[in-house]
Amino acid sequence: MARTGKSTAISHVGKLRANNQDSAYAGKHLFVVADGMGGHAGGDVASAIAIKRIAEADRPYSTIEEAEFALQSALLAANTLIAETVFDHAELTGMGTTVSGIIRVGDKVALAHIGDSRIYRLRDGELDQLSTDHTFVQRLVDSGRITQEEASVHPRRNVLMRVLGDIDSAPEVDTTVLSTAVGDVWLMCSDGLSSYVSDDKIRTIMKANSNPRDAANRLVKESLDHGAPDNVTVVVVSIGEDQFSGSLPPQIVGSAALPLTYEAEIARKALRLPTLLLHPLKSTLQEDSHFEPESEEYLDELMLEHRRRAIRHKVSWLIAIVLMLGAIAIALILGYRWTQTHYFIGANGDTVAIYQGVQQDLGPIKLSSVYQQTSISMESLPEYTRSTVTDTINANDLDHAREILQRIEELSR
Repeated sequence: MARTGKSTAISHVGKLRANNQDSAYAGKHLFVVADGMGGHAGGDVASAIAIKRIAEADRPYSTIEEAEFALQSALLAANTLIAETVFDHAELTGMGTTVSGIIRVGDKVALAHIGDSRIYRLRDGELDQLSTDHTFVQRLVDSGRITQEEASVHPRRNVLMRVLGDIDSAPEVDTTVLSTAVGDVWLMCSDGLSSYVSDDKIRTIMKANSNPRDAANRLVKESLDHGAPDNVTVVVVSIGEDQFSGSLPPQIVGSAALPLTYEAEIARKALRLPTLLLHPLKSTLQEDSHFEPESEEYLDELMLEHRRRAIRHKVSWLIAIVLMLGAIAIALILGYRWTQTHYFIGANGDTVAIYQGVQQDLGPIKLSSVYQQTSISMESLPEYTRSTVTDTINANDLDHAREILQRIEELSR
């Protein structure tokens, strides 16, 4: 599904999905990715409708402001079409799609974005994410409540705060205008890539593959190598001298490349043993993304849930630490008591004594002490016996130690 030229689009169903809910378009001026949501409720339909409608905006524009307005209008028009489709097909209620795309006019690019698909730009070897994820966990990251690493495993990472769908008749779409330059490489991708391949790895692959087709193929392969249970879709655009970044004919991939159907997703691919063995942490299909209203009430509810979760997490760690310290303390006490059931004969200065404990010490902690001091002089002992006492003589128990002491006393006379 890849092609040569200055741009390319690739979409892969992934290793566990039964169907592809992603769609993408790479044309002359317009490049866009859509990631459908709603699972059996028709995420593939939503992304296909969005891409086919937005693709109509692929034409030359006299100004970048005109292009920005046209792209934003196309997304809103796609939102209306999705809502109308749900009205005609009630079984699709709840479907929606993310959209991330760009239009180039000269040395400017207009961006439009909603959801958690992403737009990146590689310039002079540096990769920048130019879109902001419209997710609950991104809100937590932006507010400093969690780190980006914690966001990747957060139980609410699948909650989208903004999408095109049948819920909001006028969703807020992020738009902006940025400059572009010869040598820039733009990447639009679904979270099937960004959730499983790090930004550093994406940058490395894009730097090493100047041909958009090669870069796109390598990015998709990298995601699949990491387990890639979700659909993976990428569009790569290389900026050249001419204004037209695309290649003819325009390319549509994913569900938008197929005839629209309104059948429910019946099953998912079986989880294969090799996938589990090779990628035990990333092979499990996470819960489908779903939309939640971006209202203050709902955000407050999620924030409260997050605080409760953080408290539970801290309490769990505190209990675990207390239990661990308690176990260590008990082990030390029991270990010390065990040492005190042992006895040995040794020298205490110039005389012989019975010691309770063991000969070794645990750092500054003494594991033996004088149990019984005698008047037997070390000087009164034969040389061999004196050397043996100096090296200590182990006893089986206290009675045995006293028997040994009695024999030593006889030798001292």
